[in-house]
This record gives sequence, C-alpha cells and structure tokens, in this order.
Amino acid sequence: MIQEALDGKRIAITGSTGFLGTALVERLLRCVPGCELVLLVRPGRRASAANRARREIFSNDAFRRLRADLGDTFDAEIARRVTIVAGDVSVDGLVPEDGNDGGKGDAVGTERATFTSCDVVIHAAAKVSFDSPIDTAVEVNLLGPLRVLQALQDAQSSAHLIAVSTAYVAGSRRGRSPELPLSETPFSTDVPWRGEVDAARRARADADTESRRPELLAGFTKGARAEVGAAGAALVAAKAERRREQWVEERLVDVGRARAKALGWPDAYAYTKALAERALLETARAGDVPVTIARPSIIESAWSEPEAGWIRGFRMAEPVIIAYGRGLLKEFPGIPESVVDVVPVDIAVAALIALAARGPDPEKGVYHLATGARNPLRYRQMVELVREYFHQHPLYDADGQPIVAQDWAYSTRGRAQRQLERGLKLLQVAEKVVSTLPIRGERAEVAGRIEERRTQGERAMDYVKLYGAYAETEAIFDDTNTVALWDSLEPEDQAMFGFDTKVIDWRRFVIDVHLPSVVKIARARTTGGPRTSMGRSERGLRDVLAPERHIAAFDLENTLIASNVVESYAWLATRELPDDERAGFTLRMLRAAPGLLALDRRDRGDFLRDFYRRYDGAPASRVKADAWEMFSDLLLNRSFPSGFRRVRKHRAMGHRTLLITGALDFIIEPLRPLFDDVVCARLEERDGFLTGELVDAPPTGEARAAAMAAYADLHGLSLSESVAYADSTSDLPMLEAVGFPVAINAEPKLAAIARKRGWHVEHWDKSPGAPHPLLPMSPRPLGRRARDSARA
Repeated sequence: MIQEALDGKRIAITGSTGFLGTALVERLLRCVPGCELVLLVRPGRRASAANRARREIFSNDAFRRLRADLGDTFDAEIARRVTIVAGDVSVDGLVPEDGNDGGKGDAVGTERATFTSCDVVIHAAAKVSFDSPIDTAVEVNLLGPLRVLQALQDAQSSAHLIAVSTAYVAGSRRGRSPELPLSETPFSTDVPWRGEVDAARRARADADTESRRPELLAGFTKGARAEVGAAGAALVAAKAERRREQWVEERLVDVGRARAKALGWPDAYAYTKALAERALLETARAGDVPVTIARPSIIESAWSEPEAGWIRGFRMAEPVIIAYGRGLLKEFPGIPESVVDVVPVDIAVAALIALAARGPDPEKGVYHLATGARNPLRYRQMVELVREYFHQHPLYDADGQPIVAQDWAYSTRGRAQRQLERGLKLLQVAEKVVSTLPIRGERAEVAGRIEERRTQGERAMDYVKLYGAYAETEAIFDDTNTVALWDSLEPEDQAMFGFDTKVIDWRRFVIDVHLPSVVKIARARTTGGPRTSMGRSERGLRDVLAPERHIAAFDLENTLIASNVVESYAWLATRELPDDERAGFTLRMLRAAPGLLALDRRDRGDFLRDFYRRYDGAPASRVKADAWEMFSDLLLNRSFPSGFRRVRKHRAMGHRTLLITGALDFIIEPLRPLFDDVVCARLEERDGFLTGELVDAPPTGEARAAAMAAYADLHGLSLSESVAYADSTSDLPMLEAVGFPVAINAEPKLAAIARKRGWHVEHWDKSPGAPHPLLPMSPRPLGRRARDSARA
C-alpha cells in the first residue's frame, strides 16, 4: 500500500512552486497523511523562501479541496508537516554559504542537512521554457539535478532520487522510444556534457562583450529614444541598457536553439534535459544514491485531481490554442496523423508517488509518463476538437465581437511562418504610421490595440518556431515499465493514485476539462474590449480616488487644457496685430515648426529653453496682465472641465494637489488657487523686461520625478500611495514614480504603454464654449520690439 510505504517518510521536493511541483505537494499532503515534506524553495528578490511558499504554493487553487477538508486547522497542518529550506538548484551547493555573516554558516549547514536527510528526493525543478538562454538552461536543467545528487552523495545519503526529465530527450527521432538510459539507445547523440557546460558559459561572456560594440550601443540608445520620446536622459539610458540586456538574452536563445538542432533535439530544453540524464547516471555510478528517471511528455491540466481542469498558467499547447481562438493562427505546422502526447498533471503526479513508495528498481530505472503508446491523441483529432469548442464558445475581440474560428489548415513550418510574417509587417507599418499621427485619447488607443495585436502575432510566430517540432513528432514513447508499475498496485492504490492512461476520454478532456480552464485564464489576461474594460476602469478610478492616497500630481498641457507653450506665445505675440504682420509671424512659426518639433522629441527641456528665448525683451508687467486675459480668452476655452473637477475632488478628499508643468509661471498664475502647490518654469526679469533666460528650469523628464520625490519627502508623504495624471511619453518618469499612474487623453505611444501595463486611462473633453472679449484690443508688440519701443 502506498500510504503505508510512505508513512513516516520524509520526502524532499525541488520545483514545488511550479505546476507539477505544486500538484505533487498537494497530493502528498492530502492523500499520504503520514509523510512529511521538505521543500527546497529559491528566495525571491523581495520575498523569503517561506513567503514564496505561502504565496505561490499554499495559496494556489490546488489547495482549495484540502483547505475545505481541514478548515481552520489547514495552516497548522502545513506548519506541522512541511519544512521550507531556502535553496537554489542553479547554485553550487544548493544552499550557498555567506561568508559575510558569521552566524549564517551554521544555519546553512542545518538547512542542507535537513534536505539531504530525507528518505526520498523528487527533483522537479526545471527551466521549462523552450526558448531559454542557453546558459540558463544549462545551469538549471543540466547541472540542477547533478547538484542535487552531489549534495546527497556528499552527505553520504542513501535517499532515493527521482529525477523528472522529459520524454522528448529522444530528440527529433521517429518510431518507438524505449524506457532506457540514453546511452543504451541507438538514436541518442553522445556529447561530452562538461564541454557543453563550458561552451554555454563562454557564450554569455561573448554575447555580453559583443553587445558593447559602439554601433550596437548607438542602436540601443536610438531605439530607446524612439520608445520613450523626450522622457529624459535617465529613462532613455535605462531603456537602452534594458535593450542591450534583451539583445544578449536573445543571442543566447539563438545559440541554444542552433546547438540543440545541430545535435538532433528540437530546442534547448530537450537538449539540456538529455545531457542532464547522462551526467546524472554517470555520477550516480560512483556513489550509493539510487536514481530513477521519470520522463513525462507534455504535462497539461488535471483529469480529476485535485479538481478536473486545474492548471497553473499556460503550458505548452495553450498559447497555440489561444492564438487560434483569437484568429491569429489559421495554419499550424503538423502531421494530421501524428501523436500529440499529452499527460494530465494528476496522472503524472500519481505515477511519481507510486515510484516513491515502491523504491528504486535496479532493473527498471526509466519510466515514461506518457499516453501515446496506449491511448494516443492524434493531431487531427485535437485540431477538430479545438475548432468545435471555439465554434461553440468563441473568444471576443477588443470591440466585444465574437471571433469566428476558422478551419485550421495543416501546413509546413515555413508556410505558417510566412503567413505570420506578412501579417506582422502590415501591423508594424500601421503602428509606425499611427505613432506619428497627431491624435490623442480614444482615437490614440488604436495604437495600443495595434501593438497588442502585433505582440500576439510575434508570440504566435514564436509558438510556430518552438512548438512546430512537437506537432510534427513521430516518436512513440514506450511505457512498458510504467504499465508494470501500475499493474503491481493494489486495487485500493489504483483507486486513489490512478495513472492508467487508458481511462482518458480525449473528447471529454479537451472540450469539457482542458479548454474551459485555458479560456478562463486567457480571458483573465485579456487587456481590452468592452467585456472587461468597464470593470477595470471602475476599479482603476476607485483606486485613484481612494481616501488613503497622498498626492495627486497633474501635468498641464493636453492633460488639463488642450493647449501648449507655442500656442500661448502665439496668442501673446499676435494680440490684434495687423493682418500683414500676423501673416508674417505665422509664416515664421511654420518655418520653425519642423526644427522645434524635432527638438521637442529629442529633449523637452532643451525645446522649452530654446523657445522661451523668444520672450527676450517682453515687458514683464504687460505680459503678466495679458496672461490673465489669455486665460479667459484661450485657455478656458481649451480646458477640460473633467480635469478641473478631478483636482477639486482630490482636494476635497484631503489629498495634496500638485501642478507640475513646463509652462511659465505667469501663464499658469490663474490656476494657482486650484492647487496646493505648483512647480513650473520662471523667466528672469531685468529692468522691467523679460530676458528669455530661465531662473527656474522647466521640470521635464526625470526632473519631474525628482521634484515629486522631494515634495513627498518634504511633506512626509509616499509616492507609492500617490496619483499622477499626464498625456505623453515625455511624462513617463512622472507616471512611473507613483503607485497609481493615470493616462489622460494619451498620445499613441503612451496609450500603447498604458494598455500594456494596465494603467488607468481616461478621456476628458474640452469645454464646449467660453467667454469672448467685449472690446477690441489694440495692437501691442512683444519681445525685443517692445523693449526697443519703450526705450525710444
């Protein structure tokens, strides 16, 4: 009996925060009440191993059934039966020493001893992504199980190590794949694994060095500037560095993919898992730790335990299925009669528990946890079931309209890639055109939708490249050893720990169990469309106007008023000028416009400094007086009443209101009573005239974030509990500085960013009308002409 065999045993598990690991922990705690668990969990950047376990394992829906069974004793039962050890399989020693902490060495030794003293160790930790950088895949997938084995051997443990591999270590081969070590099969490429480790580590250093070539660095900076506009040098530099790091990662992904394919494996995942098996068995021969290798195929949602359809995030097939349901994929490479070898997660878990209970078998060291040999799911059958499901339960587009599922054509990988490439090129052109259009608000949201569509298309392209090989596989994974294990169980164990794959009804699994769970996750991830936007908008507004907020910071131009510094200057400079002079002024401004626009895109601060020099020689008192008249004649007419109401709403709730703008102080003077404080630009005044030189620099780019941080410190407030309203990517530092950013009448680039990041978005309309002056104004010069006239 499995429960009796594991009663009183201590079972260590790596990878318990993952899909398979979480299911394994839940099943052991619920169905084997006499065992204890030791979980090796990698601490996060901001979370301890224990906190990660609590949040990522025991708060998961997988434990809903056990929580219901245990009620108020759930937490106590977990504390009694589970020990969390902080560790990382990608680090030598698993639990690394810290030489700077004199007391930590003993604690580390104790934690490692706790792990190595277990009776059974199930190593399920892996980098499952098929497009991981080669060095990451090597450190986790190849060296990870080897480090676990070495830790056990160093501790002179005789624990039974069950290493979870993958059936696809068989590579791109056809025919029956036996349950044997790879070294004993005729189709496995014999590669010295140590040399592959060294090469992968060198690849990281080589790619990093290459990424620092001047021409590449210039390209990263150019791309960053195009992405964030005039948001400031600091943000451009940060984005450029992130682009460099992404380039290195992508280069390492390409290196891993190429190396794997050259050796006969579909990707770096299968390649590193295959090398891990060789390293593990080679090392095990020199010690007393018995090793069993379990090779599951594609692990998908649960057949029945802990509940039908339980799944954790997207696995392998889900992105392809959802891409089809969204209309992104009409063709996918695959052989209609090939086998899509899928195993429900609870069936794989039950087999692992049975292996732990039975103990090592010197005659049978490898087990395929797969379905293709005895209950195959054909690719054509899966496609037909998916198509049938989406005909009955369609997904919806951004406008809330159902997406009609089309017939899925079988094609080669090249043909599917060409189809996607054509669509992506059109989307890229559309995205580039829209980003240059002078549109804002709801019309600019089309940029976000185009970017989202492009991102989905790029993902679909990745799916075709990565998963096409699996859809075309013709390998059949022999499960003779697994069937023998099943047949050896008592009827009671078979009832509680079922892993007989013949019981799976594929039609029921796909349509009634798997796809409803997958679609539920996909809809939860959807970022647009009437079906979800209203609820998200209401939640966003509720968060923005929560009583506990501290500061509400507002940009001015195109956030509170549909005007800008150029328009304000033009109004002041052309007050009732004769028609000929007005026309000349307009022509001069039009000639200067391209240069001003280019300067504004490069650096908002430089643009404002350059433009404000036009005020040189303007009589200060008269300009300030005219600014009040301009406010009623121009700015009120261009104002957004909803914005002014929002400022008053924040003040009424006790939030400090801050206007932060690059506009000049005399322009925004009429607005001062609306805010608690104002941060703006101010020109020097000499002998009653403006000099065009700035006394207080305009707060732009990262200077806005710095000003807000200083303001929060001064008043003892928190930016993480504050709100910021702005319209442009040049305001990104201001928006990113707060916990609750709001995009108002956003330009296309900001609309796309806000949509991607899930920021609250609002559209405010201009005032329908405003008062007009009753009497005509006399012509008055501005700038040097005014100063020269006064002195004459």
